[in-house]
Amino acid sequence: MSLSAVHGTLSSLKSCQADIGTGMDIVTDVAMDLTEAQSEAGHPGIKDMEAMILECAKLDREINFFVDVVQKVTSESVQVTTQQPEAMFSLSDKVKEQFNERMARLSDAELQKHQKVVAFKESIKNSANQANKETEDNMEELDEDIAVTQSQVNFTCPLTQVEMVNPVKNKKCNHYYDEGAILGLIKARHSQKKKCRCPVVGCGNSDVKESDLVPDQMLRRKIQSQKRQNNRT
Repeated sequence: MSLSAVHGTLSSLKSCQADIGTGMDIVTDVAMDLTEAQSEAGHPGIKDMEAMILECAKLDREINFFVDVVQKVTSESVQVTTQQPEAMFSLSDKVKEQFNERMARLSDAELQKHQKVVAFKESIKNSANQANKETEDNMEELDEDIAVTQSQVNFTCPLTQVEMVNPVKNKKCNHYYDEGAILGLIKARHSQKKKCRCPVVGCGNSDVKESDLVPDQMLRRKIQSQKRQNNRT
C-alpha cells in the first residue's frame, strides 16, 4: 500500500465520521421529540438512545485517534517510505502499537465529555423542563415569539452573517456561532500561531477553543421550525 492510498483511506474515514455526527444529531432530535411528548426525561427509550450516542461517541473518538496516529507516523517516516516501499509494513505495526497505547490510557467515563454527548443530555433536560412548564398551545406561541424576536439575533452567525445551520454555544462567553464557521476560524488562527478571539463585537473572550463549543440542538430545531414556517408562507 502506498502513502497516497493511506491518505485516501483517511479521507474516507473522515467522511464516515461526518455521517456519525449527523446520526448523533438525528438520535438527539428523536429523543427530544420523545421527551416533549412524554414530558419526562426518564422514559426507557431515552436510555437506549443515550447508549447509542455513547457508542457513536466511542467510534468517533477511535477514528480521531487512528487518523491522528496515522498522520503522525506517516509524516515522520515519509522519506523512508518513499525510498523503501517495503517500510510500509513496519509503519503499519507502528500505527497499531501507538493506537493501542493511546486507547489503553482512556476510560469510557471520558466519553461523557464528548461534545455531542453533552449536547444530548442538555437537550433532553431542556426538553423535559420545557414540556413540564408549558402546554402544547403555549409552546407554539412561545416558538412563534422566539422566531420573530430572535431570528436576527440568535439565529444569525456573527461570522457568516447568515442563518446558522449547526449552531454551537461557547461555554465561556455564551455566544453562538455556526459550527463550520467557528471551527474554520479557529483552524485559521492556529495555523498563524494565534489565539482565536470571539467574533461577537465587544466580547472579551480572547481564546475560543474547540473544546469550549457545545452543539445546541434546541436552537437548531427552532431554526428548522422557522424555515418550515417561512416555506409555508
